[in-house]
Amino acid sequence: MERVWIGLGALYGLLAVAISALAAHLLAGRVAPAGMALVATGLRIQGWHALALLACGLWAPRGGRLAHAAGAAFAFGAAIFCGTLYGLALGAGMIAGAAPVGGTALMAGWVLLGLSALRRR
Repeated sequence: MERVWIGLGALYGLLAVAISALAAHLLAGRVAPAGMALVATGLRIQGWHALALLACGLWAPRGGRLAHAAGAAFAFGAAIFCGTLYGLALGAGMIAGAAPVGGTALMAGWVLLGLSALRRR
């Protein structure tokens, strides 16, 4: 599973760079400032959680099941939270209520990662 978290972290990082480039070159001037702010927030959260997934992959051999659970929470939460923000920015009929579900999963991931470090092995 360690490779899964590192692979997803790399993918999320790649997508953050690609979406950032698309936003700068294709969306600027076409999307309202409020929409661009949503994209910027999504990119910031996605970038941080790409790094968090990498950390889970590196820490998992010592952090065990809690570190793996953190990786799953980060992967799920970032996809839901950031995807919802991107969709809302583009005017898609996204369910805005999905963002809190993703945000809650991201917070749970941080709790799980912290617990994995405190747990005796």
